[in-house]
Amino acid sequence: MKYYSTNKHAAEASLQEAVVMGLAPDKGLYMPEKINEMPQDFFDGIQDLSFQEIAYRVADAFFGEDIEADTLKKIVYDTLNFDAPVVHVEDNIYSLELFHGPTLAFKDVGARFMSRLLGYFIDKQGQKDVKVLVATSGDTGSAVANGFLGVEGIHVYVLYPKGKVSAIQESQFTTLGQNITAIEVDGTFDDCQALVKMAFRDEELNKKRNLTSANSINVARFLPQSFYYFYAYAQLKKQGKANDVVFCVPSGNFGNITAGLIAKKMGLPIKHFIAANNRNDIFLQYLKTGEYNPRPSVQTIANAMDVGDPSNFARILDLYGSSYEKISGEITGFSYTDDQIEQIMRGTYNRTGYILDPHGACGFQALRDGLDRGEVGVFLETAHPAKFVETVEAAICSKVDIPEKLQAFMKGKKKSVEMKNDFAEFKQVLLS
Repeated sequence: MKYYSTNKHAAEASLQEAVVMGLAPDKGLYMPEKINEMPQDFFDGIQDLSFQEIAYRVADAFFGEDIEADTLKKIVYDTLNFDAPVVHVEDNIYSLELFHGPTLAFKDVGARFMSRLLGYFIDKQGQKDVKVLVATSGDTGSAVANGFLGVEGIHVYVLYPKGKVSAIQESQFTTLGQNITAIEVDGTFDDCQALVKMAFRDEELNKKRNLTSANSINVARFLPQSFYYFYAYAQLKKQGKANDVVFCVPSGNFGNITAGLIAKKMGLPIKHFIAANNRNDIFLQYLKTGEYNPRPSVQTIANAMDVGDPSNFARILDLYGSSYEKISGEITGFSYTDDQIEQIMRGTYNRTGYILDPHGACGFQALRDGLDRGEVGVFLETAHPAKFVETVEAAICSKVDIPEKLQAFMKGKKKSVEMKNDFAEFKQVLLS
């Protein structure tokens, strides 16, 4: 399988080249040259397969031409040593709980898969000094840092906006040490993401350092996120609820929903998608007007969605030939303010006893606002509510249990490099 750049000005790359480089030489995002459809017999029996079995079949459609079957199977099974259950919440609305992995966030799937695949390729190339750069608005940093922790030949730099991630999220990547460096940037997530992109554009830096990215711009990060759409469908089919399925995705950098769109192109029978936004509703405005106008992000209580210029919008445009009609026909959108998110969490808990995190709250409410009669809605509950414990407890007026995994992170000592929003300073950190 070859991978091409969304900017169309770079040579096609192999999977290995696309994963190791992260960003194409023309600064576009890599996309697979073709999207293989899954055979009908796969869907006929999907309800009887495990998460790992489903994921391996899907991974083989993406990566099977480039990785030995035994190696790919080991990567998939090693990545997915946890469940992602579909849980009924209310009426015809279900939660796909993606917080049962090591860092209690959906990004454990993509980050763990990428760390294992990149480690495999780096070992194959005999490299010993790869620098992985990742900007985070919260959960990406912890998932990537823990996925790569202790991997030989790789050093991870996590850039995050000072004061704009929760204390628990921060503890998950600032307390690790070893081959993980946390960089606390005086700015926003968009500033952190811009610094990473500038690093890839700097010729001197790229000559002296082997750089790659672990954000969802990397194909090995975002493609594996399609696995859990298939698994959610399998669980619904087992319950006889798989007709007219609508997925609602809390959307920040849009890697998650892009993976779902690719799952649909592989044949997964999804009726349509809903993108749930907070006040950073750039994509919703695009759906309303046909015009894409990125702007500086604003801080909200759903901080992982605080993105003012989502990178993966380029992939959505590429998937649909830049057709506004096709994109708006496939995806609808809703956005919610902080006050509304708090009310959603409180009301849902009081009615059902189900505890939503702020991002899942947006997804849940968008289904309530956007589902048609007869449709079955699944929203992606992207992180454990305890990762936003103060916000959630204030909203629901009740205590939230902190899982032991999170308690262990909170006991560690914070180690971070404080930095202004300045590329020259960041470059010096990478060269030192």
